[in-house]
Amino acid sequence: MAIRPTPRPGVLDIEAYVPGKSAAPAGVKLHKLSSNETPLGPSPKAIAAFEGLAAKLELYPDGTSTKLKQAIAARYGLDPARIICGNGSDELLELVTKAYLGAGDEGIYSEYGFLVYRIAILAMGGKPVVVPEKNYTADVDGILAAVTPKTKIVFLANPNNPTGTYLPFDEVKRLQAGLPPHVLLVLDAAYAEYVRRNDYASGIELVAESENVVMTRTFSKIYGLANLRIGWMYAPAHIIDALERIRGPFNVNGAAIEAGAAAVADEAHVAAALEHNEKWLGWTTAELEKLGLTVTPSVGNFVLIHFTKTAGKTAKEADAFLTQRGLILRAVGGYGLPDALRMTIGSEEANRLVVAALADFLKA
Repeated sequence: MAIRPTPRPGVLDIEAYVPGKSAAPAGVKLHKLSSNETPLGPSPKAIAAFEGLAAKLELYPDGTSTKLKQAIAARYGLDPARIICGNGSDELLELVTKAYLGAGDEGIYSEYGFLVYRIAILAMGGKPVVVPEKNYTADVDGILAAVTPKTKIVFLANPNNPTGTYLPFDEVKRLQAGLPPHVLLVLDAAYAEYVRRNDYASGIELVAESENVVMTRTFSKIYGLANLRIGWMYAPAHIIDALERIRGPFNVNGAAIEAGAAAVADEAHVAAALEHNEKWLGWTTAELEKLGLTVTPSVGNFVLIHFTKTAGKTAKEADAFLTQRGLILRAVGGYGLPDALRMTIGSEEANRLVVAALADFLKA
């Protein structure tokens, strides 16, 4: 066998991330409900800011994303020096793993946690440690029991995708209190803006008073800027210092900086998106349950729909049936949920069409 460059251990164990489908059969109107994108689209102010960059494409962006950091800081009352921006929150999850986890170290995440956690851990030669969930919800006691001297990072998606479940803030604080102080707790709050529960918090307060907690957020969901890839992290100063040393010099493009700053300041647009989601999340859940389907209670902008293993009524067959009608949901077998589909809450038309189509599917 010829000698050739060989990837380091862990790389070839990675299963590449597969995005949700985005195509429908020819001649059928597409309703893409597979990627948790907002049906309202971005703020008109964000679009205008994006368009304003068209005549400046030859210039490098601000390498420190100052305008974006300041806009985020103003919105949430934070110190901009403790914010770092990235090419989506995915990049920040990878950066923190690169900085704090090495070969042989362990990274913990819950059973149905975001697939990028596993990828990031393996990419650094680390060992992924998966903790079973209870009722599709992260188990604090299970996570704490899984900690070993090799543990360096614990990832917690709160709310979690694809289940839509969440941990109350008291449980998150209990998790942090039970971790050794050298273990980094990463709170992935990509869907935080959608949550309207009194016992939930995104983690800002915990980051402010801790040395081993960071929180990541994204502009891809409620802000409708998925195409621009914008994420941000709030973290202790010593962690920001480490990550600034290893991130790319221009990791956030200029259009993203401008559009993101405009979007985060447009609270009226966010409120409209939230109102739409609250109405149709409740409606869709209730209508699906009327069909006899089990839906995991969700606080995000999506629902996890469970199907039986009965031939002709499985999740795989439902997915194929819906696809033929241009209704694209997300198969979640890659998350260990082969008997479920995840549906983004879409436009009124799309939501009604999915319910009607599943009614036909179950009757067939």
